[in-house]
Amino acid sequence: MDGANADVNMAQVRDLQASLFPICTKGSFLNNLLNRTLRNSQVDLNADGDPRQLESKLRDVKEVFPLMKEVDCPYQAARWPMECQVIDDPVIHVHPTSGSYSEKEPLYKFTGREIQPKQVGEDSGEVIFKYYPISSVNYFCRSAVGGSACTQAHSSQDTSDLIFESRFESGNLAKVVKITSTYYELSLRSDMYTNRHTQWFYFRIENTKKNIKYRFSIVNMYKSESLFTAGMKPLLYSTKDASQKNMGWRRCGENIAYYKNDAPNGDSEDNPRYIFSFLLEFPHDMDTVYLAYNYPYTYTNLQDYLIKLKDDPVKAVFTKLRVLCRTLAGNNVHYLTVTEPCQEEDPKQKKVIVLTARVHPSETPSSWMMKGFIDFLTGDSSQAKELRNRFIFKLIPMLNPDGVVVGNSRCSLNGRDLNRQYRSVIRDAHPVIWHTKLMLRRLIEERQVVMFCDLHAHSRKSNIFMYGCEGKGHEGRKLQEQIFPLLLHKNAPEKFSFEDCNFNIQRSKENTARVVVWLMGVENSYTMEASFCGSSLGSRANTHLGIKDFEDIGQTFCETLLDYYNEDPRNERMKLKICSRLMEQGSNAEQPKNIDISDYSSDESSSSVCEEIVDKLSFEDDATSLTQLSIIVPPSTPVVPKRKSRKKKRKSKDCSTKIITL
Repeated sequence: MDGANADVNMAQVRDLQASLFPICTKGSFLNNLLNRTLRNSQVDLNADGDPRQLESKLRDVKEVFPLMKEVDCPYQAARWPMECQVIDDPVIHVHPTSGSYSEKEPLYKFTGREIQPKQVGEDSGEVIFKYYPISSVNYFCRSAVGGSACTQAHSSQDTSDLIFESRFESGNLAKVVKITSTYYELSLRSDMYTNRHTQWFYFRIENTKKNIKYRFSIVNMYKSESLFTAGMKPLLYSTKDASQKNMGWRRCGENIAYYKNDAPNGDSEDNPRYIFSFLLEFPHDMDTVYLAYNYPYTYTNLQDYLIKLKDDPVKAVFTKLRVLCRTLAGNNVHYLTVTEPCQEEDPKQKKVIVLTARVHPSETPSSWMMKGFIDFLTGDSSQAKELRNRFIFKLIPMLNPDGVVVGNSRCSLNGRDLNRQYRSVIRDAHPVIWHTKLMLRRLIEERQVVMFCDLHAHSRKSNIFMYGCEGKGHEGRKLQEQIFPLLLHKNAPEKFSFEDCNFNIQRSKENTARVVVWLMGVENSYTMEASFCGSSLGSRANTHLGIKDFEDIGQTFCETLLDYYNEDPRNERMKLKICSRLMEQGSNAEQPKNIDISDYSSDESSSSVCEEIVDKLSFEDDATSLTQLSIIVPPSTPVVPKRKSRKKKRKSKDCSTKIITL
């Protein structure tokens, strides 16, 4: 019976893969249609003649940047949309390995006396900085290295005014209105080619004066809930402190408030804006400082890191850097393969673990977690060597470099959230997602992919936690998806919260990487979220999470992989005991229960324990198979799938049966 179920599940997985990647016979109508439509942004059907004769109306945009032919991935300067202005001065930040780098910075403590100034606007103030990329059309057309030359954006005549700038990588300040000499209202630029998603900010201020308290109000924040109401502070970087004290980013700000903006914004009343207001005192006179929502990690930072990794003669033996594809703007999407070279045994026996990060540009903690993961995995510790000997790691450190370059919060240059496009079959609209799925499909066909994890950051919750996929309908697998996050919590109890995890599949998440990869056959498919703010656990309660914390959780992830995939056969029996205790404590997908596993020893397990646990694995109450999920894979052709009509028939039969019974 188990074998039959396995065959059915594998058949369903193959059907899903075929739907995600339709196979078209060469020369067929569908093949010709896809070949033409995927090369162009728009096609027209000639209704007067043969409807199969298509005429392209817009130019080719995808073959302008063919895939790189070089085996070694040379450095490539970031490409920008042509309408974007970019300053010539490169922005470089130091990230010290000691001192403030590892300090625990406390959250802001509210006094109840925080003021909430209403927006004044430019009618009563003076616009001293204004920069909106202007395009003749509201969609991406073409790109260039370095974008366009800068024009004058700072318009103040008062030499005592602060000087603002954001026309650099990941910057996104749009407008500054001077209300008084110490009060400035700031507006952020929406994601390119949208009017939404103003959360991330990163900009530069010059001409500073110390011992003066300035108030800054960002007046067009997009989200109604924010961690600024939980005590999160913005980040400040002083170039003088960096050069004199080797000091990097640090938390700043007092009298912090986050509240609804009552001023009309020109949008629908259903989309109100919010104000983030705070006081700031600069550390030096005539300093150049940067303010940011979280620790920046740019596309250039990633390339510098990857090239350094590739050029290391020791790490180059087990680390291969390749280009997965190119983005809409022509930026390279890199991926790493990390594994020890196979000598005698069949390399296909090695299992695969896949990690991705930075699909949302503003979620910079995901890049720092990925860096910590790679640093540990490519290190010379015995644990790292064991991981490389046992597994093949496929790592995509930055899924959305276009969004990172232009300073978007969430979207790519097509104005879409890429983490909602994993069921799309249109390659040219979302090339990175298409090639990521293709890589996963090939890996699944050739080897066993045992884990997938997509790294993110969270703007409303504290701690680090995971989202998983509840394994309903898989006998002997109930609550198995909770074991790895539980072990990760035990290894990082002051940063990772198991009780904040969730394993339910919501309808709004059906197009995400986690769910689609799970449907492709990877049982342990996760999203790991790190708070932009801080921790509420143990001695780290009420403190911010910093760069070192994010890197450390990447290292802990590696260590937990060894715990979870312990080759000792008794380890499987220990997992069954953990599942048994989770069920006894009432752990479920939406409310996982943290349990004590310190008394578990794999050598205490016995076959009787296994039998007892198997008896408890009853699925009568929630027998939901893979085919009964509400997720519907989009068809590969315009034809309505027959499966849908069969569902309707089954429903009608069920209804008639109920009527007869009544």
